[in-house]
Amino acid sequence: MPIRSMTGFAQVRGQANGESGFTLSLKSVNHRFLDLHFRMPSENDALEMKLRRLLKERMARGHIEVTFSLGRGGTENLALNRQLVGGYIQAFRAAAAEFGLAAEPDLNVIMRLPGAMDSDPAPAQGELETAVLAKMEEALGKLNEMRENEGRGIERELRERMTHLLKASQRMDKHRQAVLENYVEKLRTRMQEFIGGQADQERILQEAALLVDRSDIQEEIVRLDTHVKHFLSLLDEGGEVGKKLDFLLQEMNREANTLLSKTSGLAGEALKITELGLSMKAEIEKSREQVQNIE
Repeated sequence: MPIRSMTGFAQVRGQANGESGFTLSLKSVNHRFLDLHFRMPSENDALEMKLRRLLKERMARGHIEVTFSLGRGGTENLALNRQLVGGYIQAFRAAAAEFGLAAEPDLNVIMRLPGAMDSDPAPAQGELETAVLAKMEEALGKLNEMRENEGRGIERELRERMTHLLKASQRMDKHRQAVLENYVEKLRTRMQEFIGGQADQERILQEAALLVDRSDIQEEIVRLDTHVKHFLSLLDEGGEVGKKLDFLLQEMNREANTLLSKTSGLAGEALKITELGLSMKAEIEKSREQVQNIE
């Protein structure tokens, strides 16, 4: 399955009994989990439960708004509700006679009464559910098509940013030897200070081990490269990989921070590593912004 964005929109129209039409809309945006919201007439609770079940089977993440509206036919199919209108007129006239008022009911007011005009009856619930569920499949197809199109654009950008990270890592590795030489020079200076102060040999060895351990950034470079390659393999795999990609980017950012901390306070070649590390963090942050919208 291709990479999908969590942003999309789809709308379909259908008919339940050949006459009564309905509209079904789906709108999705990014969310950490699957978050479903329905806007439907209250009498369609059973239908809502079936739609909710279907969406949970077909969607992994995203804030999804489902809007369903049911038409009742056009004005040519309206008919006067004689029982309701007649009852209102009789009650009006009875009240006017009782209180001695000379008044007649207003037809404009009567026509605005709920139910004064009958329209086509609502389709049977079973027939409606069958028609709507079939159209939901069509709507999901359109929604996923839009999400996949956007997902392809996100994937291209992520691959480019991973390429930049790998190139920066390779350049860091080339500067690594120069950084070690920088540390060696600092070590010589410190040793000279200790010798001048008649420090013992054990203290010199401890100081040397500490500086050498602090200077080596090879472990961080290797881990960073491993994370990038894993990231690219997940893009190749496709499907619902948004959370995994986000986790890997967090790990990449941690390695970049460690690289920067190990080279802070040094001059020369170490400054180039610092610049590369900052560039890496910018690429990682931009990638995280894109990954937040992947299913």
